[in-house]
Amino acid sequence: MIVLFTDFGTRDPYVGQVKARIHELAPAQQVVDLLHEAPDFNAHAGAHLIAAFAPGFPPGTVFMCVVDPGVGTGRDGVVLTAGGRWFVGPDNGLLSIVGARNTDTKIWRITWKPEHAAATFHGRDIFAVIAALVAKGEFPHEKVEAKSKLHVEFDAGDLPRIIYIDHYGNAWSGQRAAGVPQSSRIVARNVEFRHADTFGAVDKGEGFWFGNSAGLVELAINRGSAAEKLGLKVGDAIQVFRPN
Repeated sequence: MIVLFTDFGTRDPYVGQVKARIHELAPAQQVVDLLHEAPDFNAHAGAHLIAAFAPGFPPGTVFMCVVDPGVGTGRDGVVLTAGGRWFVGPDNGLLSIVGARNTDTKIWRITWKPEHAAATFHGRDIFAVIAALVAKGEFPHEKVEAKSKLHVEFDAGDLPRIIYIDHYGNAWSGQRAAGVPQSSRIVARNVEFRHADTFGAVDKGEGFWFGNSAGLVELAINRGSAAEKLGLKVGDAIQVFRPN
């Protein structure tokens, strides 16, 4: 299985071009579109999302991850194995959190670049090719070299900021819910959120926080848009007030 995680969006041709390249090289592999609306250019937010999503996929899954504002510059591309899964993408911090949160992580720098690779589309011309080979069990030893650490490494701890807003207007944070007692209060944009297990547990139009299906603290309004009503946006800080 190859899982795609990008900030390409779905109105442009980029996702289709990547999938065509993967199908050309690994036609038997299932390709899953996990997310193509990752926050634009924001490798830090993307890194926390990847780390949250990865455990929900079976061992052996190959993630092709592209949030890459530095494409075409001197930044490296890398292959990681972490938690029994594979990750291919730029060495700009995007893969650093999933790497740091696992103890079995190994890293390779991609040394290969095809002659006609587009300077601005390494997702199609490099990462898709490497991901397809790994998924087929044909690790490209001749195209990579081992390295001891990533060039860019983000703090692997929780990130108390908004990292994603879904189409409902729910605001996902980089704070893992497992470490937040349900009696905690969470404040964002000077608005306080109390915990509820589900949307139906609060009145229509009422805000609350919950641990979402990816294990992250999420801020929401029942049958409304928290982002629109409160002006929440990616990068906004949240404050977690735990009980005394």
